[in-house]
Formats: sequence, C-alpha cells, structure tokens
Amino acid sequence: MHLKISHTTEYHYDEPVQYALQRLRLTPLTQAGQTVLGWQTLVDGAAIEVSYDDHFGNRVHLVSVDGDREAIRITASGEVHTEDRAGVFGPHQSYVPLWLYARETPLTKAGKLVRELAKSAEGETDLARMHALMASIHDAVEYKPGETHAETTAEDALESGSGVCQDHAHILIAAARSLDLPARYISGYLMTEGKPDQTASHAWAEVHLNGLGWVGFDAANKICPDDRYVRIASGLCYRDAAPISGLIHGEAKETLKVSVTVEQQQQAQSQRQDHGDQSQTQSQ
Repeated sequence: MHLKISHTTEYHYDEPVQYALQRLRLTPLTQAGQTVLGWQTLVDGAAIEVSYDDHFGNRVHLVSVDGDREAIRITASGEVHTEDRAGVFGPHQSYVPLWLYARETPLTKAGKLVRELAKSAEGETDLARMHALMASIHDAVEYKPGETHAETTAEDALESGSGVCQDHAHILIAAARSLDLPARYISGYLMTEGKPDQTASHAWAEVHLNGLGWVGFDAANKICPDDRYVRIASGLCYRDAAPISGLIHGEAKETLKVSVTVEQQQQAQSQRQDHGDQSQTQSQ
C-alpha cells in the first residue's frame, strides 16, 4: 500500500516564550514492512539544533526557541510504501539488548488488575495468549478520548475502563512483561478507512515471541498491524517514543492543535524509481 501522510502540530502561547526545547520523533525509517519514498520535517518558529538516532534506533531532531515566540508550527509529511506482514516485525536487531524490554517503567508497572488480566489469557502458545490478551484489553477498556492523559498508568487506565490507544498499548506491554515476555511501545500512523483526517497519531505494542521475533498487537482496534500502519518510533513506553516532547521556560499557557492526514495513493501515483529513505529536515 502507498500511503501519503501529513502531520501538523501547532503550539500557541498566551504570552511570548523566551526559551523552549522540543524533541521530535517524527521520521519513519525504511525497515521491515515499510519503505520510505520521501519525507520532510519543517519547523516554523524554532531552530533545529541537532539530528541523531537515539539508543532505540529512533530518528530524533532537537529543536529550540531562543527569543520571544508566540507560536511554533511543526509539519512532518511524506510517502511510505507498506506491506502486510500480519503484525510480524521480525528478529530483534538493536543496540538495546532484548532483556531491557522486560523492565517496568512508571507507566507500565503491572498492578493487581493487570496481572490478573494477563493470567486470564488462555492459549496453547505465547502467540495465542497474546491474541487473547489483546482481545481482553479491547473489551475491558473502551476507546474514549479525554478520559486519560499522557501520564496515566496502565493500571489506572485498566481500572477506569476507558482510554485511548496509548493506554491500550501500555496495558498490553505491562501484562506481557508480567508473563516474562519482552514488550515495547510503538508510535506511528494508521490509515482509517473513510477517515483520512485525524486528530492524533497512533500507538500499539509489540511483544517478542520465540520463533517470530517482534509481533505487533493493536488492542485499541483488536488487530495485528497490517499495511495500513506506519511505524515511527519505539521504546519502553510512551515517554521513549512520543512524537513530540519537551519543555518551555516561563509561565506561558500553551494551546495545542494537532492535525493528521493518512490516505492511500492510487497505484499509478505510487510507482517510484527510488525506494530509498529520503528524509529532509529544515527550520524556517
């Protein structure tokens, strides 16, 4: 599938901000299941200080505001060719050792409810148990924006019975780790049929299974990722893979507006000679 993606984030402040620092994880990489045909990140109102790959292998751009600014606009856009691998990303290949993904974080610490949910997942194999777990989380936690926030823990989201894709991913990660299975958080994009315009990016979990490697599970939609999905970043939890994170100096109140468009391009438009990772980043 050939997907065209545009992701715009706008920050507006009620008074000029003298200093701000933002970490951008908005660049997909060519890897298993996806080929980046072209990508660019434009920043208006801030300067790009450095670009690097972090220890999880995520492409990161560090941008800063130095001087009075009342608005920052970040636009990431491009085209990606994807294939359906039934959720299987494959073998672990990273500077980060596999055992690290068994470590709890404050957002993915398994409490009583998560452990009970994990133990209730039935199946003759770990793969079958993860599918059962994904279905249980989908049924137990209603997708309901505005009920949770970026710092909501897996246990709290499960207890409340509502949340968003971030919460579904955290619960599955916490439950898998409680069963001694390495798990990680994935941020990215999802093309939703009949709904190209969205208000946020997407998130799901991957669990490492013997014989398969990393396998994705999207409990929010009760499906393993297919060719409608594009991976951007990964980590132990949301904090490691958030598309944008950072800080501002001062007491200005911030208003955030996010617009995401993910749509399929026609086959005739998707034919390219160069399928390499062509990414550009610039500030204005």
